[in-house]
Amino acid sequence: MTDLTVSRGGVPVLEGVSFDLAPGEALVLRGPNGSGKTTLLRTVAGLQPAQSGRIDGAADRIAYAAHSDGLKAMMTVTENLTFWANVFGRHDIASALRDFDLDRLDDRLAGALSAGQKRRLGLARLMVTGRPVWVLDEPTVSLDAASVALFARAVRGHLAGGGSAIIATHIDLCIPEAALLDVTPFRAAPRAAAHDEAFL
Repeated sequence: MTDLTVSRGGVPVLEGVSFDLAPGEALVLRGPNGSGKTTLLRTVAGLQPAQSGRIDGAADRIAYAAHSDGLKAMMTVTENLTFWANVFGRHDIASALRDFDLDRLDDRLAGALSAGQKRRLGLARLMVTGRPVWVLDEPTVSLDAASVALFARAVRGHLAGGGSAIIATHIDLCIPEAALLDVTPFRAAPRAAAHDEAFL
């Protein structure tokens, strides 16, 4: 990513952001709430255009996970994962069930899961996409300490297999391959609204 300017509602929030992400590497975004981390991730994932700058790499290499778990409440854990695997032309869900400790919940309706279990199932979707770049916005919300450890282990396994990850989080995931990027220095300077310029 080179010299990115990203905006929210047409207003720039981050300017001049550049970073490289090679296979096997992770980047953890830090910064206060409202600093632009989500906007940057959505732009990198191809969900909104950059105002300026360059994003290298095709969007179809990215699996994005944000605050919504993306689950069908009236489908079981197995049915949800199978659905997402089929969307991406894949079939194996066994490792996703195992790695996120969902084996014993495989026939339970997603709507009957606790918040933390739903979150684990939502994150397990990443493993069935087959996509090499994971873009994750606050992935550990609703997770207890044991589940955070499961998630961190899944990320380390993804990196060991040549994948990469960009993660916005306020907690330490204990991922040695991860570099830190504080977005605070890239916050865009406030700009007067166009309708106010006549009065300046």
